Amino acid sequence: MIRTPLTRWFDLTTPVIGAPMAGVAGGELARAVSAGGGLGMIGVSGRHTPEFVTEQCAIPAASQDPFGVGLMIWTLADRPDLFDATVAAQPSLVSMSFGDPGPYVGPLHDAGIAVAAQVNTLADAARAVDAGVDVLVAQGTEAGGHTGQRALLPLLQEVLTLTDRPVVAAGGIATGAGMAAMLAAGAAGVWVGTALLSCTEGLNGAAARERVRAATGDETVLTRAFDVAEGIDWPVRWPGRALVNDFSRVWHGREDDLVQDEDARRLVVEGRSTGDPATAPIYAGEAVGLVTAERSATDVVRQLTADAEKALAAAAKLLG
Repeated sequence: MIRTPLTRWFDLTTPVIGAPMAGVAGGELARAVSAGGGLGMIGVSGRHTPEFVTEQCAIPAASQDPFGVGLMIWTLADRPDLFDATVAAQPSLVSMSFGDPGPYVGPLHDAGIAVAAQVNTLADAARAVDAGVDVLVAQGTEAGGHTGQRALLPLLQEVLTLTDRPVVAAGGIATGAGMAAMLAAGAAGVWVGTALLSCTEGLNGAAARERVRAATGDETVLTRAFDVAEGIDWPVRWPGRALVNDFSRVWHGREDDLVQDEDARRLVVEGRSTGDPATAPIYAGEAVGLVTAERSATDVVRQLTADAEKALAAAAKLLG
């Protein structure tokens, strides 16, 4: 069994956290990750309702497994009800990311809830430490979804010099060998999202899961085009890594023109409603080429763990 400060804190049997991917990671996926010994997370965006938060949190809570909720700080000024619903659900961990976590750490600690924050720069990490965040998630640009510009390994190494709090690695981790590499580098755990994109418990549709399984790691793009098309006010510093599709091939890098083209923007909105992967965004990281089967998230977490244990044992032999 792999033991780290993260597993001891949350009473896990493996240091794996399921990324809170909005639109994919609901209660069923969170429960399946936790059933595998990790900590499943539920992703909440500004499009969700407090009722969604309550209903989805009730699913893993019924199994009495640890679980978490991921919130986007920049959405909460207009949607404080999402934060209130999250606190009321009493998750083990709340991820406060994409903004200043400072105003939220105190209320969460008062409610007995641990706080994590994804960080994409050293300045982000220092701010999270000053805010009293319990767990830092060093998220590299390899990650799917909205992310920063720095590669994971150098970012992780620098963040580890700033704090003795648990630091979790995120971005490009989809095998046990990759997980072992991050643990050997000093991470207390791994935060995996893309590896779970083809899981049967996800909220994403069959067409999206099929597209994920067909993709290679060369087929992602870090872009703002989808956010601009959908009229989502994501802060500019966090573009989204998604699978390349017909829409991104035309409009990536032309966001200023896209703002003026209603017909083009409508393609993405309609693609969302119909689940058309040619125009709708499918957020996925550079490890997507390693996701080739549709299976339970419980099995994914267990396989990651078993393979990581083998890789760590093999690495120890290098010292012989």
